[in-house]
Amino acid sequence: MAKIAITGSTGFVGSNISSVLLARGHDVLGLGRRTPVVAPNWPVKVVDFTDANSIAEALQGFDAVVHCAIANDFNKLVDDRIYAYDSYVGLTQSVTRAANAAGVKPILISTDWVMDGTQHRVPETDPGNPINFYGALKILSEQVIRDLAPQNGAICRIAGVMGQHQLTQSPRSQDVGFGYFVFSLVETLRAGKKFAVWDGDRVNKVTTPSLAAEIGAQIERVILRDAVGTFHLVGDDAVSRMELAQLTCEVFGLDAKLLTQSEPPEDQLFPAAVPVDSSLGNEFTKKVLGIQPQSIREILYAFKTELETGVVTPLTRAE
Repeated sequence: MAKIAITGSTGFVGSNISSVLLARGHDVLGLGRRTPVVAPNWPVKVVDFTDANSIAEALQGFDAVVHCAIANDFNKLVDDRIYAYDSYVGLTQSVTRAANAAGVKPILISTDWVMDGTQHRVPETDPGNPINFYGALKILSEQVIRDLAPQNGAICRIAGVMGQHQLTQSPRSQDVGFGYFVFSLVETLRAGKKFAVWDGDRVNKVTTPSLAAEIGAQIERVILRDAVGTFHLVGDDAVSRMELAQLTCEVFGLDAKLLTQSEPPEDQLFPAAVPVDSSLGNEFTKKVLGIQPQSIREILYAFKTELETGVVTPLTRAE
């Protein structure tokens, strides 16, 4: 079993990755800026993220560090460029330098929003072409891994992540990306209410969704196989928002007649342009990690099982 440190372990993606790795017998340690309000099932060590030495000390004896932590106050990122750079690029530099000092494998969680939205199922070799500040910060963070950890670093892009937060209550509304889209749709329709699938010029309309727990299972393989390079931890199918909504109704037994379509409210728009089609190809990833085909239907059924049982349900088995 591996010893794995995770920044952002109390966030949405980080809590799912941590839960899967812990369930599979790995030694998990969260690295955080402060003691979490809600204590997870894994220990969290407080470190100074501005000091690579502080992080390196916490990483002694570990095999890998998964860097999930982000700053998600997007308006603040726009208003304060120094804060934005330090929260993404600067933090990735500190974590990667600390990993190098401690002899630990660095893994960065990146995003489909490093793409410009003009292509379909972009391969892992594509360097990206972001059209907003969030994508730019992420693509600069990717370059940190390439520059500072070319021999052992891994960049893991994720997209359209469905799932539920493992520590706190998940949001019950969609955003202009695909985050929490399925969860919020299921919660709304189960309550007998109509759900407006967002459309419009400033909405991410197509992506390749995956399940947060499945991302954790694939991260396990990146670690155990010591995979190096850029990987797309996504499902096989590129779908539109309405296609995903209709299939969710079918899998969960919900009334598709409650689905409507509208543009998002003005106060819910992202403060910049967003990629229209952010779908990612995953052929190289599946080959290197030994991942079996994963249709969007299979992913939805896995999420349905997770909601019914309360247990994270990845499709990929443990190595």
